[in-house]
Amino acid sequence: MAALGSTALLLLSVAVVTLSPLMALQTVSVAGAQRLDPAQVSAALDDQLGTPLALLDEGAVRESLAAFPLIRSYTTEIVPPHTLVVRIVERVPLAAIDRGGSVELVDAAGVVVERSAERPAGIPLIAPESADIESLAFESATAVLSALPAELRAQVDVITASTRDDVTFTMIGAGHRVVWGSAERSAFKARVLAAALGTTSQSRAWEYDVSAPETLVVRGL
Repeated sequence: MAALGSTALLLLSVAVVTLSPLMALQTVSVAGAQRLDPAQVSAALDDQLGTPLALLDEGAVRESLAAFPLIRSYTTEIVPPHTLVVRIVERVPLAAIDRGGSVELVDAAGVVVERSAERPAGIPLIAPESADIESLAFESATAVLSALPAELRAQVDVITASTRDDVTFTMIGAGHRVVWGSAERSAFKARVLAAALGTTSQSRAWEYDVSAPETLVVRGL
């Protein structure tokens, strides 16, 4: 009985400390913000201040952070006695869309990460006919861009698609045209394209068809 009493007293003590103002949230620390203002993200969670750490409302935190479209994902960590650390992963530009007068830099989901007057170097442009973010064409183009190695993606000039299987793009420099097909086996296709680029003259434009990577086809333009 004495042991049971001691255990109950211990549990009660833990509960009192955990749920008391002694363990209430006082500070929200935001890590990982590059484009976002950490102070704004922290301020969005002010309604949680004063709440015992054990009673923080995860649903309310999720709803508050959903107001920031640039947050792709996040994790939280409780650091007793008074701190909540929010580690965010921001969306990053994958492609550019020319909206006439301005350029939208979007991620694979079509979320606008940034707007600028000109397309930055190294960001592929999605052709106007494929730029509707609700379309299969946009989904197909961004699926391929997401699958490309970073060094190859930075060489893509304009990418276009109409179905999942007919993605094509041009490359900066000599103006090569690449018939990619679908996003499937993109790692293999990238290796085949790299080998083809290394064995053909780069002083003229070529069409590289890697849609069936085992049977590369190279044509002069």
